[in-house]
Amino acid sequence: MDFAVLFREKYTFTSPHRRTSAFYITAMSRKKQNVSTTSPVPVEPPPKWFGPTGPISEDFPEEEDLILTRKLTETLQSYDVYESKQELQHRETVLKKLETLYKEWLQEMCDQMNVPEVVKAKVGGKVLPFGSYHLGVHSKGADIDALCVGPGFLDRKDFFTSFFEKLKAQKEVKDIRAIEETYVPVIKLTYEGIEIDLVFGRLAQKSVPEKLNLLDDKYVLGLDKRCIRSLNGYRVTEEILQHVPNVHNFRIALRVIKLWAKQRNIYSNSLGFLGGVSWAIMVARICQVYPNATPATLVIKFFKVYSTWIWPVPIQLHRVKNCLDRNIWNPNVNPSDRCHQMAIITPAYPQQNTSVNVSRSSLAVLTEEIERGTLNAGTQMTMILSHILRHYIVLEASYMTEKQRLEWVGLVESKVRILVGLLERNRQISKAHVYVKSLAGPRKANKNVNSRSHDLLHMMSFPPEERTGQTPRLSELFNPPVVLIYRHQKL
Repeated sequence: MDFAVLFREKYTFTSPHRRTSAFYITAMSRKKQNVSTTSPVPVEPPPKWFGPTGPISEDFPEEEDLILTRKLTETLQSYDVYESKQELQHRETVLKKLETLYKEWLQEMCDQMNVPEVVKAKVGGKVLPFGSYHLGVHSKGADIDALCVGPGFLDRKDFFTSFFEKLKAQKEVKDIRAIEETYVPVIKLTYEGIEIDLVFGRLAQKSVPEKLNLLDDKYVLGLDKRCIRSLNGYRVTEEILQHVPNVHNFRIALRVIKLWAKQRNIYSNSLGFLGGVSWAIMVARICQVYPNATPATLVIKFFKVYSTWIWPVPIQLHRVKNCLDRNIWNPNVNPSDRCHQMAIITPAYPQQNTSVNVSRSSLAVLTEEIERGTLNAGTQMTMILSHILRHYIVLEASYMTEKQRLEWVGLVESKVRILVGLLERNRQISKAHVYVKSLAGPRKANKNVNSRSHDLLHMMSFPPEERTGQTPRLSELFNPPVVLIYRHQKL
């Protein structure tokens, strides 16, 4: 079967007409080869490939591909995204210290709860990194996401109170805060200069063994949703690594795409674009269908494939076994899933959509930037941010203390997507693009009670609606008028 037929078969799910056309071409191909579709065919073992479908191309790289990859690696190095050996060792040391603290705390909790000595001796405990650090694509100075795995007899509240206080008492810990009322409860802190996000997950057993395979679905069955979400951070990261044919090439290609997305101002899950796990899944899928490609070729194919992708056709790294399970993403079963603009599905059970925050405006921006990348991918990768803001809104957050800044700025940032949704309701606005990087405003050095510092949070640019050519006034943006007011209680 030739490449054209294979490619058409891989994407037949987008349209019934395409499905018919692909079947016709396949039948014609068999006829040319004089293969009877009714004659008995020897049973062959199922093909071995990564992903829900077979590869589009298994071509091996040529000399030109290797040269492009070498230039691509040099470009990454020029952007100073790699950490030094000493910096990497420092991260490993910090994680070991955190795990030691966590295991000490587990022993203290066993004593406090009068747990039998036999159970206490085997309670264990693990701190497992996940996210970009575990994928091996973290940038210099990036934070570390880590999962604290504990036994089932612990209460989640203990982690956010008792362990929080133990961490707070450490001299190496700065800027610590617990955020419980969120989709995935987390403790944020800085340990010896490295930002850490700690999540907690319990197992339905009395101990945490040293050798623990969390990819086994038995560990998440019957758990509460918060524990499943916490455990799945690690599970999804590990599944991604196990579903790519060449981890080294995957990492280089993903580093390029992450750098490009950050430079093009489209790297943020909370602000309605795509976060690290979404970009990782998209790159991993390209690696699956081009298993022997070099990183440079993978980057080019990334833009070419996704510039023609029909959203919300889902991106998945493997087939879902139980499609009727209401806990997984399935628009045929769950009505709410039908409203998603994009669908980039996690590979670990229960499969969820990582791009649920994408709005109409952010999808338009993402599509536009990927198409723009297609034009540059064949020649040179333009990574310089060159946005021209003609019409924009600036959000400014005021606060009096550094502690208030950590809480207040985070709260306002979490509400930016609401403002974008309100802007999209106005017919005169075709697109609202949030600038994802916040800017530090002037800091007040004196101790005056009325003295406040400011952060310029985000700018939102919006072009005029093409049909009218008019620029809406701010008073006309909200119809009916809506005022968003957030006040910090301590101000």
